[in-house]
Amino acid sequence: MVKDKYIGASAIIFAAILWGFDGVVLTPRLFNLDVGFVVFMLHFVPFVLMNFVLFKEYRHLKEFTFQDIIIFALIALFGGALGTLAIVKALFLVHFQHLSIVVLLQKLQPIFAISLSAIFLKEKIGKNFYFWAIIAIISSYFLTFGLHSPHFSKNPNLIKAAIWAVIAAFSFGSATVLGKKALMKFSFFTTNFYRFALTSLIMFIYVLITNKFSEFQHITPLNWFLFFLIAFTTGSGAIFLYYFGLNKVKAIVSTICELLFPISAVFFDYIINHKSLTSIQIVSALIMIIAVIEISYRKPAIR
Repeated sequence: MVKDKYIGASAIIFAAILWGFDGVVLTPRLFNLDVGFVVFMLHFVPFVLMNFVLFKEYRHLKEFTFQDIIIFALIALFGGALGTLAIVKALFLVHFQHLSIVVLLQKLQPIFAISLSAIFLKEKIGKNFYFWAIIAIISSYFLTFGLHSPHFSKNPNLIKAAIWAVIAAFSFGSATVLGKKALMKFSFFTTNFYRFALTSLIMFIYVLITNKFSEFQHITPLNWFLFFLIAFTTGSGAIFLYYFGLNKVKAIVSTICELLFPISAVFFDYIINHKSLTSIQIVSALIMIIAVIEISYRKPAIR
């Protein structure tokens, strides 16, 4: 069991690092397209590819209860459609120049996921978890803003982006808990398959209503390359890793592991965009990593 928890936490951490890479290197290069259309394609392309290897998952359709359908629909709505739409919208608003918004997302998400896990999954939370979770959340604030307060007045779009980031935090936090509930009955292959299937359907309706199918005319060869690259790596590939890990650890542990997303995003931003961290941000990142390790691998941390 200890080995399974180690493997599960490691899978989630690796998935989070892939998401950090995506946020800095891949998704920004889709900026020429509509936000909703981008979210649609980021789910539709992987779903089409999944059908070649996971077509047998359709057999579960006749087994689904009404509750199963509701859970998968909510996972797709929050974790796929609304969550992805919100974070991409937030990043587009600030033109990918302020990674603090991405970190803000990951700073708030544990609050929602921890609360929802305790309410809906009846997960018991030990004192050690509270301590390290608080340390991780506080560290994420200083990693984002250093010793300074956020100044939204300097850029009006930051206010809108912050609101979208909070919506994304709630959405992803909700999806984490719902995904854990789905994994109690279905494999991570099934959960992943129907997450992408239903998200594609939801975003298809969105694109249809908003009349954004004309965006196909604006897709460049680079856009097509990125859609397929993301599908195999930071998109469905990372989601598969995430659900594989989520199946082995508690939802509240996975949420803290996902804090590696903002840490890796800041790291890749430094390597690729040459944006350096201040001393306080470096210290905060190290403290957050220690907190993540304590929560993930220390059995007494969660009862």
